[in-house]
Amino acid sequence: MTLSLDYAALSDVGRVRRNNEDSAYAGPHLLLLADGMGGAAAGEVASSAAVQVIRRLDTAQISGDDMIEALAGAVHRANERLSELVEEDPEREGMGSTVTALMFDGQRLGLAHLGDSRAYRMREGVLYQLSHDHTFVQSLVDEGRISQEEAFTHPHRNLILRVLDGRPDSDPDLQILDVQAGDRLMLCSDGLPDYVADEVIAASMAAGTPDSVVVELITHALEAGSNDNVTCVVADVVETAPASGSAPQLVGAAAELAQGSTGPGIASAAGHGGSGHGGGGRHANIDPEELRYAPRPPRRFLWPRRIAVVVVILALIGGAGWFGYRWTQDQYYVGTDGDFVAIFQGVDADIPGITLTKVFELQPQLQVDKLPAYNRQQVEGNIQADDLAGARAIVSELQRTADECAKKTNPPVKTTPPPSKPPVSTPVSTPPASKTPPPSSPPPGGQTDPDDCDGVR
Repeated sequence: MTLSLDYAALSDVGRVRRNNEDSAYAGPHLLLLADGMGGAAAGEVASSAAVQVIRRLDTAQISGDDMIEALAGAVHRANERLSELVEEDPEREGMGSTVTALMFDGQRLGLAHLGDSRAYRMREGVLYQLSHDHTFVQSLVDEGRISQEEAFTHPHRNLILRVLDGRPDSDPDLQILDVQAGDRLMLCSDGLPDYVADEVIAASMAAGTPDSVVVELITHALEAGSNDNVTCVVADVVETAPASGSAPQLVGAAAELAQGSTGPGIASAAGHGGSGHGGGGRHANIDPEELRYAPRPPRRFLWPRRIAVVVVILALIGGAGWFGYRWTQDQYYVGTDGDFVAIFQGVDADIPGITLTKVFELQPQLQVDKLPAYNRQQVEGNIQADDLAGARAIVSELQRTADECAKKTNPPVKTTPPPSKPPVSTPVSTPPASKTPPPSSPPPGGQTDPDDCDGVR
């Protein structure tokens, strides 16, 4: 069985506010509400931009579990659009919007929610809240610190924690919901539930058509003293094609901006009238919506701040680089410079365009090829030293090794003086000479140990 929606949407600026920052849309496959915030002239821009992006889902012909992915993608695209708007005009920094959307495929609903606007479903006379408020007060209720009744009158009940604001962490709650013929769905901005009890909302939702219900709900909010914009979208789930409301409806700031309206007032596809400007205007010239988004207040001088941040980052990088360079110049090692051993200052690092080492002391008396093979390999691979004194000690040890090898490979030549003439004496008969030759003595200078000075040239 294929179901359809019979819907109506209405938005009122309220009795105190001078501009409408709510936007809403109702179509055959999508119910959508956004409540903008941020003061100045940014709240209506945020909600309108969010609705204009997300409303495209109404014609997307998406069904089943794919609705979740489609809703998430649409909300993220709307978030990117808000980021672009802030880049175009830094004065909009700090603006944001709630988003509550119900996507309908004829059998089920997909819900996307971010902020404190609400989604309700009435089934068999029982009203049930589908969305979960992202507010400070709701967090207190969730933690058991206050009751739901206390939350209704809490002084900070409008302090919102999560909204669509152009930042990358604006992720909505997502879920798939069942639906059946006879269900009545309702989306509303906080201007209704903050002033009208659930019992009164349920009584209004229990009878009448979607057109009459939106009018009655907004009337209740205004009579209760709501000082905020009030917007409602109501839809009945029916088995037959709806008798009315078949054309999509766009209300609130989205409709006003689309029509090029610059003055305050209401925009209603249901035909509800009234300017709603009574009640004394703004209190002390402060827009209440500017206080809703306290966790992320609007920032001024965006570009100078960004430039200052860049300058600080560059200064930190430059400082770290300078200290790093100074550290390298306190390092010493022993290596080769051509044919000779040398003490180097710095570190032997291959960084394009930067030289971190130089010859500090050349040792012209110490040739590399006069060292044994093992020591020569050490020097050619660089011998690290703790400091300059350590490097000089390494050079002294290498010099001593080279001198010892030079003595072993080039021993001094010992000269033997000519024998003096023996004195004349009386000949004495001697025994015949032995045929065994006398033992030989080692050559002068001894033998060179090949292991000590191996490879000396």
